[in-house]
Amino acid sequence: MKTLKIASFLVLVGALTAAFVMADGGELPKPESDELQTAQVGTNVGDIAPELAFEDPDGKTLKLSDLRGKVVLLDFWASWCGPCRRENPNVVNAYEKYTKAKFKDAKGFEIYSVSLDKSKDRWVNAIEQDNLDWKYHVSDLGGWASKPASIYGVRSIPHSILIDADGKILAKNLRGRNLHMALDELVKSL
Repeated sequence: MKTLKIASFLVLVGALTAAFVMADGGELPKPESDELQTAQVGTNVGDIAPELAFEDPDGKTLKLSDLRGKVVLLDFWASWCGPCRRENPNVVNAYEKYTKAKFKDAKGFEIYSVSLDKSKDRWVNAIEQDNLDWKYHVSDLGGWASKPASIYGVRSIPHSILIDADGKILAKNLRGRNLHMALDELVKSL
């Protein structure tokens, strides 16, 4: 009986909320899709990737969400990280190959690089030295205390996250050939 009263109360609260919204001239929010409604924001495969909005080397704020509609490789790295610098040629190769590709369910491919550097000069020099020619490079220059790394629970680098056009995390820690194989599955034609 107690459960029935609680359920009735919740239905009444929902109806009253809708009535107030409509009386105020507003509209009830429309669901985007069943899949996105059930997806939650988080850092696990299947979750919607949390927003990032940090500054590029020129001080311009770049948002991860601005890349919705594209497949995105979220790449955590640093100039001082040997394994990151050794992986960078593979990331560059993927960028060159997949920015020209046609995707099944996306309008292209982009890389959103997050540096865990503390020195802006070392960060910018490494971008140039490693030919990281994409537009989306951000850092708060916090090193291991980096806010983006904290948001994503990054404990070691390089660390990569593949995100689909809807912002959903598809895979994590793709390096070398595994990155290319994962992207090949999403491509319609090169």
